[in-house]
Amino acid sequence: MKSRHAPPKAGAMMEALRGLGYSTAGALADIIDNCITARANEVCLNFRWAGESSSITIIDNGNGMDEDELDKAMRLGDRNPLDERASHDLGRFGMGLKTASLSQCRRLTVASRKHGRIHCLRWDLDVIAIASDDGWHLMEGPAAESEGLLASLSNMESGTLVLWERLDRIVSPGFGEQDFLDLVDKVERHLAMVFHRFLSGPSPRLRLTINGKSVEPWDPFLTRHPATWSSPVERIATGSGPIEVQCHVLPHKDRLDEREAESAAGLDGWTAQQGFYVYRGERLLVAGSWLGLGRGRSWTKEEAHRLARIRLDIPNSADADWKIDIRKSTARPPVQTRERLTRLAEDTRERARRVFAHRGKPVRVGGESVAQAWRAEHFQGGMRYRIDLTHPAVSAVLDEAGALETQVRAMLRVIEETIPVQRIWLDTAEARETPRTGFAGESPKEIAVVLAAVYRNMVVKKGLSPTLARERLLCTEPFNNHPNLVTALPDEPPPHD
Repeated sequence: MKSRHAPPKAGAMMEALRGLGYSTAGALADIIDNCITARANEVCLNFRWAGESSSITIIDNGNGMDEDELDKAMRLGDRNPLDERASHDLGRFGMGLKTASLSQCRRLTVASRKHGRIHCLRWDLDVIAIASDDGWHLMEGPAAESEGLLASLSNMESGTLVLWERLDRIVSPGFGEQDFLDLVDKVERHLAMVFHRFLSGPSPRLRLTINGKSVEPWDPFLTRHPATWSSPVERIATGSGPIEVQCHVLPHKDRLDEREAESAAGLDGWTAQQGFYVYRGERLLVAGSWLGLGRGRSWTKEEAHRLARIRLDIPNSADADWKIDIRKSTARPPVQTRERLTRLAEDTRERARRVFAHRGKPVRVGGESVAQAWRAEHFQGGMRYRIDLTHPAVSAVLDEAGALETQVRAMLRVIEETIPVQRIWLDTAEARETPRTGFAGESPKEIAVVLAAVYRNMVVKKGLSPTLARERLLCTEPFNNHPNLVTALPDEPPPHD
């Protein structure tokens, strides 16, 4: 068989690999993966602003690399992604260190200390670009002007330092110091999410700092909040190893204080953060996606399901089956898992929809169903909303309507047929907030006037005892939201005004 040697041109290949689509935060997460794989328990990121001479340094206290190990780590594609790896290994392609770094900078320097010796290699795209042979020139040692940035490694027993310089994909024309500071904030929030399971617990496995400040973990599932619903953990066997799934429905915004609500919204907001959170080795790969699941068509992210978040853990032996990409940012469930994952997601989405619709209030009180003023009626043509005529406030009016009953019923029908459903939906979606209901924001005095009228009808007209009437009101919308006013009702109903 005839063949010819056809190696890629270094300059062209390096420039092409810069276009893989890494964000700065995503690229740094890839570097930290290597630190964790090297058994580091402390990683320090330093952002140094100096205009076009700005730099970013990542230092870990892991095992470090000797000369041969560093040489392999700096080569493109030295490792076969099909090779079996240790369970704690967060890499796969053997490309992350180079592709992630060079997506952000033109000069990558890596120095590592092991067994008391420091070894250093660097890629410099500007040097490669002007080389006459267009070869793969991996430089030894740091650039002369960068030697001082590697000094901290000398004081460590072992570890690795990654230095990004000539940050042309970050410090572009018009990019200023405040933009650099804003980038630091964005990176911090991203890393707090991606590595939150490493940063959490009484004895965290990882301490991560940015310019000396510790990164605090961001738990997407609010597992410590008493109003969060969590399912039992389910294990699903697959050909590439077992996966774990746990479903969560977060509390409605009304059950959170302002700080909790802002934090739980995540990087991209409540609606964008819904869906599956896919982890490999407890490192977050995908933060909020329905993974192409759905019946008939793939689910989209909708306001009604904004509280649904599902933890999904896969082993690193499942990368190929789940189609994990080189940036570790996408995943697609294999066929044999899709039906079960769809069923679990359907249940979680429905639970989230109910919590969202009821503003986090229970639909049952003390085992009793809450009587609601509106009911959804499904029919062949779709769904419509009807006023429940048995609701105490409605039935009270009908009982006393007398000759006006026909007009009252006609009025209620007009209200039913003119609900501004589309307007409510648009206002909710655009304002990212549910319209206020249930006497929210009203004074107790105004609520008491309405409550007293309904209570009087139940006792005087219906013949209920005051005790039973109060019990019924505690299970009647919207008075169930104001139990103090209900229990304060007197045994002798007030007369009509």
